[in-house]
Amino acid sequence: MYHQFIFRPLYNGLVYLMDILPWIDIGIAVVIFTVVVKFVLYPLSKSSLLTQVRMKEIEPEVNKIKAQYAKDRQTQTMKIMALYKEKKVKPFSGILLVFIQLPILFALISVFYKVIPTVDPTLLYSFVSPPEVKTLFLGFIDLTQKSLLLSVLTGVIQYAQLHFSLSGKPPAALAPGQAHDFSTQMATSMSKQMKFLVPIIAFASTYWLIPAQFPQAASIIAIYWSVSSLFTLAQELWIRHQYKKRGQIVNQLIS
Repeated sequence: MYHQFIFRPLYNGLVYLMDILPWIDIGIAVVIFTVVVKFVLYPLSKSSLLTQVRMKEIEPEVNKIKAQYAKDRQTQTMKIMALYKEKKVKPFSGILLVFIQLPILFALISVFYKVIPTVDPTLLYSFVSPPEVKTLFLGFIDLTQKSLLLSVLTGVIQYAQLHFSLSGKPPAALAPGQAHDFSTQMATSMSKQMKFLVPIIAFASTYWLIPAQFPQAASIIAIYWSVSSLFTLAQELWIRHQYKKRGQIVNQLIS
């Protein structure tokens, strides 16, 4: 089922793109293909992104509840869930969407690995012809080898995306002598660490870890990772812009 309904359609989609646009290299094809896939998946990711925007909006109220009921976790949880219900926020909606998109992510990585340096004709549909795979990205980056430039770019773009995504409103002000609870402090600390840790992982993965197992796919995966992060950043910018512009329209979109 995975092979027939996820991997093979994606593989043929990328190959078909190179077939109808024979002048582009595999790197440009991956950029275009990634954007197309992201647009197709946008209805799934929109709800998750809207939830993130709404949760940042009510974060001061959540922190206030946590501080007020720091010694009564049961009441704290009930109050927070009541707040989510009142504000029409579904905090766990993004988890299901992640699990839905994981098979597609794994399939894309497999597609990139098996499409370079040559196309496997046994995987193609009857209407798709195997094109010549041009592996020189923008005329000077050999995509059959790992690329320091692409790996650094991946890390930088990932940092920019996370820096924007994790930047929210400051925690609610507390009374003198009162401190935020442990969970709030931990969440704040983890957010700060993720902004630096994930970009490092992105760089290390595309320059060392992936090349160790799939040397021919490392640079293509770096391109996919970079474009995917840029697309996610653009989505968040657009949604936040619409939220500020229309105010309470987000409540209608989430419901």
